[in-house]
Amino acid sequence: MGKVTQILIMLGCCFCFSDASSQTSSSDQQLANKVDQFVNKMVSKHQFDQQYIKDALALANKDQVILDAIARPWEAKPWYQYYPIFLTEKRLEKGLAFWQKHHDTLSRAEKETGVPAQIITAIIGVETFYGTYKGKYSVLDALYTLGFHYPPRSKFFSSELEQYFLLTREEGFDLHELKGSYAGAMGWGQFISSSYRHYAVDFDGDGVRDLLNNPVDAIGSVANYFKVHGWKGGEDVAFMADIDETKNNHQALLSKTLKFKDQWQALKDAGIKINSDIGLSPTQSVKLLEFDIENGHEYWVGLPNFYVITRYNHSPLYAMAVYQFSEQLRLAMEKQ
Repeated sequence: MGKVTQILIMLGCCFCFSDASSQTSSSDQQLANKVDQFVNKMVSKHQFDQQYIKDALALANKDQVILDAIARPWEAKPWYQYYPIFLTEKRLEKGLAFWQKHHDTLSRAEKETGVPAQIITAIIGVETFYGTYKGKYSVLDALYTLGFHYPPRSKFFSSELEQYFLLTREEGFDLHELKGSYAGAMGWGQFISSSYRHYAVDFDGDGVRDLLNNPVDAIGSVANYFKVHGWKGGEDVAFMADIDETKNNHQALLSKTLKFKDQWQALKDAGIKINSDIGLSPTQSVKLLEFDIENGHEYWVGLPNFYVITRYNHSPLYAMAVYQFSEQLRLAMEKQ
């Protein structure tokens, strides 16, 4: 190798290092600007002490494990791999024990909100296995990591970080001690900060809205969340559908949006039937749902209460798992 070539390679390496250094510097500056904007917002909008916010964020850590976890959510799995995670005999037994222990509280919540005891019990079971797994991540670290280091949803998680500062101030929580999921959800029902602030209730009347350690408040708060989001007491959630896939009339009725845009008459006209004797009104708002099974697809007709479950977690797989688990719980309780 000639000296000229060696010099060129060395210069090229220098330029590479220079470019890398420049990019790192630019990235650091962008992060600093975002943090400054957040601090200024908390001071001007919510009257926080500037140094308090700065010190808190200085102690927050970027957690790569959190970034890895959000990149592979369970809801990305096909239905036939997803539902076995939640519909287990162990979870059912634990759910029945929870229902029996908190029977009076669940009955009161159902009477006051219209949300069935089995739905409330199913939510808490799916979310934390009845308080067993409430999360191991620092909530501050999770929201800082996702708010400042996860561009696809930085706006949402920055907002949740804002809500977290407000929540800890209002409830007297230690900002640095709270643990939760990798997405910053907390307590028995895994409420994110904004949901905690807006939907948590003091259901046992002790003057504290404690969703972290109090299952009674968690029961009332889950029920309140569903009520506020439009749950209709006494109405069904979903029906399994019978479809002749060879005619392909149903494809136009499938959509990724969670919103209900069709009426039952449109589905009937496409030859879709439900496995139920109940008569739906032709103008009933519905949504055709498709789930992957190992050798094809399974179809359901969702009703507005199904949409309400997706307000808790924006996934039809999640909503269907909660609904099917709630039915397991209901049938098991009826046999006792």
